Amino acid sequence: MSHSSPASSASAAPASIACTSLDYVWPDGTTVFDGLQVSFGPGRSGLVGVNGSGKSTLLKLIAGELRPSGGTVRVTGEIGYLPQNVTLDTALRVEDVLGIAGTRAALHAIEAGDVREEHFAAVGDDWDVEERATAALAGLGLGHVGLDRTTGELSGGESVLLRLAALLMRRPDILLLDEPTNNLDLYARRRLYAAVEAWNGVMVVVSHDRELLERVDQIADLRGGEVAWYGGGFSAYEEALAVEQEAAERMVRVAESDLRKQKRELSDAHVKLARRKRYGQKMWDNKREPKVVMGERKRQAQVSAGKHRIMHEEKLAEARERLDKAAEAVRDDDEIRVDLPHTAVPPGRSVLTLRELRLRHGARVDGEFELRGPERIALVGRNGAGKTTLLRTLAGELDAVSGTADVHVPLRFLPQRLDLLDDELTVVGNVARFAPEATPNEIRARLARFLFRGARAGQRAGTLSGGERFRATLAALMLAEPAPQLLLLDEPTNNLDLASVRQLTTALESYEGALIVASHDLRFLESVGVTRWLRLDGGLRDTTAEEVRAEMAGEG
Repeated sequence: MSHSSPASSASAAPASIACTSLDYVWPDGTTVFDGLQVSFGPGRSGLVGVNGSGKSTLLKLIAGELRPSGGTVRVTGEIGYLPQNVTLDTALRVEDVLGIAGTRAALHAIEAGDVREEHFAAVGDDWDVEERATAALAGLGLGHVGLDRTTGELSGGESVLLRLAALLMRRPDILLLDEPTNNLDLYARRRLYAAVEAWNGVMVVVSHDRELLERVDQIADLRGGEVAWYGGGFSAYEEALAVEQEAAERMVRVAESDLRKQKRELSDAHVKLARRKRYGQKMWDNKREPKVVMGERKRQAQVSAGKHRIMHEEKLAEARERLDKAAEAVRDDDEIRVDLPHTAVPPGRSVLTLRELRLRHGARVDGEFELRGPERIALVGRNGAGKTTLLRTLAGELDAVSGTADVHVPLRFLPQRLDLLDDELTVVGNVARFAPEATPNEIRARLARFLFRGARAGQRAGTLSGGERFRATLAALMLAEPAPQLLLLDEPTNNLDLASVRQLTTALESYEGALIVASHDLRFLESVGVTRWLRLDGGLRDTTAEEVRAEMAGEG
């Protein structure tokens, strides 16, 4: 069992990652990998798979954040790793995150006339460190972020981009990105896409963002502890997968037909044997031949019948085996079934009223804004515009600086950071906090629809993957009483695989309450039937899907 560090000769050899006979078991005994074999070489690889298949775990094993239970991870070259949930100490300055604080301090000391040798040693050849840092930030749309600012002043999306800028400044040989577009606005996503396209080392990116996955060279599909490779981006992968599945389903139909045939032949054989047996018994009863001859004939008939029966039973068993093998190739991935409570809001019913609202960090709502009936509002805007601040204020988590925000119906808020769960409690225990009147059986029945069955429902929340955490949080909100007539969703598609996004979309289509969704995922917003688009950019103003799409395409 080992995780090898880059060798001293790494610069001479091309960068690569090789996982051999890799095992990983969570502390609670859950097996993630059992003998996984996978290698990544030059180029951009998109790592896909259903939630809980081990994508983030594999990146952590490669990055050395986790130790394998068995097998080896061999890495040639320096690694840069961007984790899924970027958390930065809010007191850190931008220069600290970029790793240039010491060099800058030495540079400024020399410029001020302090010519001690230690300062020159600290600077080395990096005299243009500030220019490089400013260029790296500007390249990712962070040109407005000064090197002396603290990270506490940055939004979630800006924090992600800052960490990425720090990685790119280091120029690692290998870049591991785990859901890098989470929390990024459309403008920032374009910057990230450009950085990905310009990358010429080894890259492994875990993402549910189709636009990003179109920009990779190959797709690695992690399923059942094994990796299957597909050339090209996500569309090519989907097409290849569709052809595979069509062939697999055809093989199942052929195998089912063969199984029916073998069952018929076995049945026919039983009828023939029974007929022969009756005829032999009749000859015996009539004693038409000498007893010894009839006995030998009966014995031969029994042997022949036995062989005949065994042959057909073997054929039937082989047909069943072929069917099982064919069925294994057909994907039947479980998908969450989100049953949102029946929460109809009559047209014209006042749901939310905002008056002269001033929020923290400068966002505002001028005049009066009212949400009536089952409206579906898409809340869009650049990172740092205050979308999360507005939602948290509406949910009662933050106080407004001035003005009023009145909610007239029961609401539920699904936060971006999914921090509603107590990591020390089980999934069942967490849901029970929100629904104290529900029985354990009722809770387990609801959790089964979110794919937490049996022992899964007894898992500690702290051991859940990003997608599993989302499902558990959503289950807790939907079981809570009173049922919500206004749903506030903050980047709900973060951490979800594409199948779960489809299920969430279907659930929201059937929801009859009012909805406010803050999201940078234009495809998702259009799929849930948004009736009104609002942009938060200092103030709150109406916009259109066309304007948002134009911004994404770089026209706005």
